[in-house]
Amino acid sequence: MGTSTLSNSKSTTKRGFVLASIVIGMFMAAIEGTIVSTAMPSIVADLGGFSYFSWVFSIFLLMQAVTIPIYGKLADLFGRKPVYFLGVIIFLVGSILCGLATSMPLLIAFRFIQGIGAGAVQPIASTIVGDIYSIEERSKIQGYLASVWGISSIVGPALGGIFVEYIHWAWVYWINIPFGILSLIGISLYLHENVEKKKHSIDYVGSGLLFVSISALMLAFIQGGVAWSWTSLPSLFLMALFVLGMGLFLLQEKRALEPMMPLKLWRNPIIVISNVGSLTTGMIMIGVISFIPTYVQGVMGYSAIVGGFSLAMMSIGWPVSATIAGKVLIRLGYLKNALIGGFGLIIGSILLITSEPAFGPIWVGIGSFFIGVGMGFTTTTFTVSVQSSVEWRVRGVATASNMFMRIVGNTVGISLMGGILNTRLAHFLETHSNKLGGIDLDITNQMLDAEERQKFADDTLALLQEGLNISMHYVFWGFLVLAIMSLIAVSFFPNGIKTNKQL
Repeated sequence: MGTSTLSNSKSTTKRGFVLASIVIGMFMAAIEGTIVSTAMPSIVADLGGFSYFSWVFSIFLLMQAVTIPIYGKLADLFGRKPVYFLGVIIFLVGSILCGLATSMPLLIAFRFIQGIGAGAVQPIASTIVGDIYSIEERSKIQGYLASVWGISSIVGPALGGIFVEYIHWAWVYWINIPFGILSLIGISLYLHENVEKKKHSIDYVGSGLLFVSISALMLAFIQGGVAWSWTSLPSLFLMALFVLGMGLFLLQEKRALEPMMPLKLWRNPIIVISNVGSLTTGMIMIGVISFIPTYVQGVMGYSAIVGGFSLAMMSIGWPVSATIAGKVLIRLGYLKNALIGGFGLIIGSILLITSEPAFGPIWVGIGSFFIGVGMGFTTTTFTVSVQSSVEWRVRGVATASNMFMRIVGNTVGISLMGGILNTRLAHFLETHSNKLGGIDLDITNQMLDAEERQKFADDTLALLQEGLNISMHYVFWGFLVLAIMSLIAVSFFPNGIKTNKQL
């Protein structure tokens, strides 16, 4: 098994430059989501293929999710540096090709490539931090890294708007190139690791089974209830394929010489707690990102800019609280730090549940802010606790497992929350069909367009907004349930700081 001599690495690695390189790389990956979202209307107008719209995001998310655990294991076998290089280079190649796409199917194919590279960037970058910093330093650094995501969510939409308005949408992808090259140069020059050179037994069978089973699960959640019903043959087939694939994967991991996902990781209670927490908080995070702007625009009738402001409050609360969490983690310990985050999620959810159109977007913004506070405290605690509970040889796969669970939470969350919203709104429209006629769920698109919304009669618009308001509050109740589940999960953390290097 590969090992690293941390003392030698510390004496030769220039940590400040490595950290700067990591921040640049993470910013590159983080900004991609928000900047592309802003440009998608222009991309669709240029390339056509609106029916493929969701796949531009879904395929990227799918490939990122299924490759994270694989990259994590490869980083433990061959070192962080070569795997990080591989991921960033694939990401950049995909980015260049995306900007050159001439049709929507081609763009989706190139996003597939980009997603394969993205699976390495964040988990390996975070693992490198775990290698070169002590636990006391690591908690502070992880807080700083969290702020990268907050900043990117604010800068991304602005840059996307500028590129679309004044240059060309291709630059939302090509902007990655200078960031990626700078990150690679910094890692190449200043990161030095001592990895034991030996012949490794790569678990190809395990990798393949993991890839197939997780792909089936993600496709089932992405398309279920959208392209086909949950009880249709495609959904049932994909879920059966996931169950069969995971069963075979677990059997393979028990007998593999160097398993892709060492099962004894899941005997570590800190990893189990952190991964369950990442799953539930990931569901909350994607729900807030997806539905807060819809609530502010569709129910309250404000502009997209105001909706973006309400959501941006989460992006402010997250990095601020993550930085504070990093500074107090050693003093408070895992349990207290995580509990602060859990209560932050609950407070934010309650504020959203109690919101009404008359309260205005500020109330929603405050709720988003507290959700961000909860995310900042919990994610910092999860990352530091996972990395501190294992030794170098499994730190990469342990970190990757935590980030993988968050992305699975994102996918499950958007499917679950979207299903709740659509079901409740469809029920409302059916109940009031005598007043609304044959209006279906597509009416939401018009309600989010300021010009189209003005075409509705006042009483019709008021009734539609009432239906969307009621439906959105079911989603907010979903946030509260998930927040309570998160709080219960983190309450099992040990008090203080606990490290276990015996894995």
